[in-house]
Amino acid sequence: MQPIKRLTPFIAVSAQLEPADMGALAAAGYRSVINNRPDGEAEDQPASAAIEAAARAVGLDYRHQPVVSGQIGAADVAQFRQLLDEVKGPVLAFCRTGTRSTTLWALAEAHHLDPDALLDTAKGAGYDLTALRPQLEERFRTLPNQPLKAPQGGHTPKYDVLVIGGGAAGCAVTASILKRAPNLRVAIVEPRERHYYQPGWTLVGAGVFERNDTEREMGRCIPAKAQWIHAAAVGFEPEQQQVVLEDGSRLGYKALVVAPGLALNWDAIEGAKETLGKNGVTSNYVFELAPYTWQLVQALRKGKALFTQPPMPIKCAGAPQKAMYLSCDWWLKQGVLSDIQVDFCSAGAVLFGVADFVPPLMKYVERYGANLHFNHNLIAVDGPAHKAWFKVTGADGQSRTVEKDFDFLHLVPPQRAPEFIRQSVLANADGWVEVDHETLRHPRYGNIFSLGDVCSAPNAKTAAAVRKQAPVVAENVLATLTGHGLRAIYDGYGSCPLTVERGKVILAEFGYGGKLLPTFPFDPTVPRRLAWNLKAKWMPGIYFDLMLKGHEWLAEPKHLDHEPRPAELPAACNFTEEKR
Repeated sequence: MQPIKRLTPFIAVSAQLEPADMGALAAAGYRSVINNRPDGEAEDQPASAAIEAAARAVGLDYRHQPVVSGQIGAADVAQFRQLLDEVKGPVLAFCRTGTRSTTLWALAEAHHLDPDALLDTAKGAGYDLTALRPQLEERFRTLPNQPLKAPQGGHTPKYDVLVIGGGAAGCAVTASILKRAPNLRVAIVEPRERHYYQPGWTLVGAGVFERNDTEREMGRCIPAKAQWIHAAAVGFEPEQQQVVLEDGSRLGYKALVVAPGLALNWDAIEGAKETLGKNGVTSNYVFELAPYTWQLVQALRKGKALFTQPPMPIKCAGAPQKAMYLSCDWWLKQGVLSDIQVDFCSAGAVLFGVADFVPPLMKYVERYGANLHFNHNLIAVDGPAHKAWFKVTGADGQSRTVEKDFDFLHLVPPQRAPEFIRQSVLANADGWVEVDHETLRHPRYGNIFSLGDVCSAPNAKTAAAVRKQAPVVAENVLATLTGHGLRAIYDGYGSCPLTVERGKVILAEFGYGGKLLPTFPFDPTVPRRLAWNLKAKWMPGIYFDLMLKGHEWLAEPKHLDHEPRPAELPAACNFTEEKR
């Protein structure tokens, strides 16, 4: 196989590939292939159809965008940009030598990335694109980096940076921005009075944490130099650089960060809201219900325990099965597990999305005697009757409804973006805030960014992901304010500490495409007490006292050219009293 040249964590390029190379690409973690070479350029060139068949046989998405060498036009660049938005990464693009694919990438990214950074990255991969500099600079200059002026004659407050949401993402990114530029005028729009450490709720449901350990007053979590606007956002007017609040008033901004989290869609499960917190029905995804989970676990001595997982995406994809492992561990140690039938019903087709962690998890599934039911989507619950109904999809695509009895039911609801996000111009077709997966900037509005659960990047929705996203967004926001190109990139990092028993955790850390990204120099698939101590003892302090305060522990952003340019804010970025 030809050498692969990685440009960013999302895309790599190479010279001509063969059908026989597709298996190796899939094994290496690639998910998509783009062929930029027209058929028939050379006698020894394999046909696109043959490569496509081999790619799809091993589960790779394949796209053919033939481009004639030396004749790349604006339409070609636009089509390549569209392909990058459509496919899942990591993606490998190839042509005869890799030059065409690298050229398409550079031109497609030039609307928001510094020309020097693009040229340096291409050069590092062995491609000299110096001749493209005029085109790259022209594309970069045409980007509307500078925000529009606020409407004249009104009294709309205006901020250098406006952040929507005071959860993990909103507070962390605000702290990271102010750490770099403490004189900026930054505000957080957040209606809630309390801030929650949601990763701790699984441990509340297992009797390890008290519920109060996972909450603080919002005022203690909002960074000290930021203004807290105690209100709810309901809409966006990006052309006017304004956010609409629930009372109809508006706030102006030079840069906007959207991070309101996601919403639990209980209405998708008939009868769920009516029976939550009683009849043996609980969920660790609700602050008030996690203690009830622990009560039910201690009380159950025999019967049927049912754990569910909805379709992705959801926050902390491992949490549904963590509830099962910790409950089973307690029942095993109490000597009652043999009298309890444990069923895990998942709407997905696999136990965990990153294949490396499935074998060690299966050992615990077998240890606890749990029954796995895939493609089982919970659609209705009758709490008083202790019955649950699932839509089960077979291999033929046909669906049927299956009824299951339970004495204990831990359910997890489907999840989606908040309604004001779904109905906004910022949303993609699925309702999430549309972003470039690496820079986390909106593709249509150059001064809008998003991170956390609400953004469309295909990473695990976890607090650990926020820890890595916040510095990236902070650097890119400041680059936008100063008119520089974006250099900080996000590699899809997320972490799911899989608590397989009390005292043991599999610390799953991975990025885009399921690539393993372990922080510590040991096998991440092995359950360890050290990882338990990290999860149960150290992480709450790291979260509240480090991450939310701008201390970026092991979170240094990656940079396109590996040499981040310090952002020096001109005086124009600091509002005077008159502008306020």
